[in-house]
Amino acid sequence: MKLKELLHYTYIFPILAVGYYFSGLLGQGALYDAIGGILLIGAVLSAVHHAEVVAHKVGEPFGTIILALCITIIEVALIISLMVAGGDQAITLARDTVFAAVMLILNGILGICILVGGVKYYEQFFARTSATTYLVSIVSILVLTLVLPNFTSSVNGPFYNNAQLTFVSVACLVIYGVFLMVQTVRHRSYFIIPEEHPEEHYIPSLTKTLISFVFLVICLAIVVMMAKGLSSSIENMVQSLGAPKSLVGVIIAAVVLLPEGVAAIRAAKSNQIQSSLNLALGSALASIGLTIPAVSVVCIMYDIPLVLGLDKKDIILLSLSVFIVMLSLSRGKTNILYGTVLLVNLAAYIFTVIVP
Repeated sequence: MKLKELLHYTYIFPILAVGYYFSGLLGQGALYDAIGGILLIGAVLSAVHHAEVVAHKVGEPFGTIILALCITIIEVALIISLMVAGGDQAITLARDTVFAAVMLILNGILGICILVGGVKYYEQFFARTSATTYLVSIVSILVLTLVLPNFTSSVNGPFYNNAQLTFVSVACLVIYGVFLMVQTVRHRSYFIIPEEHPEEHYIPSLTKTLISFVFLVICLAIVVMMAKGLSSSIENMVQSLGAPKSLVGVIIAAVVLLPEGVAAIRAAKSNQIQSSLNLALGSALASIGLTIPAVSVVCIMYDIPLVLGLDKKDIILLSLSVFIVMLSLSRGKTNILYGTVLLVNLAAYIFTVIVP
């Protein structure tokens, strides 16, 4: 690679973020935290770039799977580190973050992608079979993890006992594992529209791909560490606003999903709505299908109680979001109304988090 390419912001930001984190300045005041936040966002955007380079090399649908798994790794590491540090005070963090991630993806990322694509192209077309395959898996895991705990009787409250938690974790992994087999082997054609990519087919060199992979790992690691370092500042900010603690989960989910959102919106602007759906719905599926089992293992090992069941208000909002997404993706084409309705749902969710 040329020196000029290595001076690109996607290489500079991760290095600056690593140096800043280990300098010990993070958490020393509002100004230092603000600088850390800027470097954190830069590292997130850098992760998007490097994930896309790797994705171009391996092709679809493997590229979107890589980015979805990277986002899930960030989310899992962040939730587990905060839960272990917070103990019983963080028993709802996993639920709040996963729920926030699902709501931000289904309403926010999908809504913006559909709206942006609708404004620019009027209608965009995708494979209905891919949307159905995603949604069947997502709905099943959502009900098992976030709704069913409210109605079991072995433990009082929105909890699973260890046996139930183990069963649900295995069920999530089975569904996600079979879905990956369907996406990458048996029915790979469901998730690809060849004519959607009429322009150039950029394939990076092996050297550039390996360098991007190394920087992708660095970006993911430093995002987790920086976010953890800023977590107390985020919690203090939420408390100072008088907002519920669940807003912390929304903020964490928003930071974690920033790479996914940027990549998906960029694809929609390029008239690649199928790639946008693969990124958004794949991330939603990975977020719940892998995060819940990983967090469950840690909670069982450290004997941390894990609240999973949503309250009635959140169940209604989740049901509304899933129902609207299913209707919006039922015809294989999009328009601006679908995107607008989804974004209104997102606004209702965030508003009811702040003003419950």
